[in-house]
Amino acid sequence: MSTQQGERVVVKRSSAGLGLFAAAPFKKGDLVIEYTGKTISDGEAQRRGGKYLFELNDDWTIDGTGRENIARYINHSCKPNCEPELNEDETRVFIYAKKKIAPGEELTYNYGTDYFKRVIKPLGCRCEKCATA
Repeated sequence: MSTQQGERVVVKRSSAGLGLFAAAPFKKGDLVIEYTGKTISDGEAQRRGGKYLFELNDDWTIDGTGRENIARYINHSCKPNCEPELNEDETRVFIYAKKKIAPGEELTYNYGTDYFKRVIKPLGCRCEKCATA
């Protein structure tokens, strides 16, 4: 178990493997964490592949593979409590709370239709909403 970001989030086991959990309360609209990594071209992202690639736009992607990017542990949910937002020049990704989040809750966001269809759906969604449906 690894706690970071000023003791506000913690990495631990989830239903989908490892996940990122709130270690402190978040209010709706609070900044939870930044998704960090090296910015690479879309072509390089296609060459590398992997599951920690966060597409900024048609030309650029953040490769969040590095372990220092604990935001990579935020899992997909069909009913998420967080949402990613790009800054104005589409160079950085910030994850914000969509609603009040209590300590101990897993932090999730929707990975998007394309990723869901290509990666999650063939294996079966393991988010809390789908697992209890």
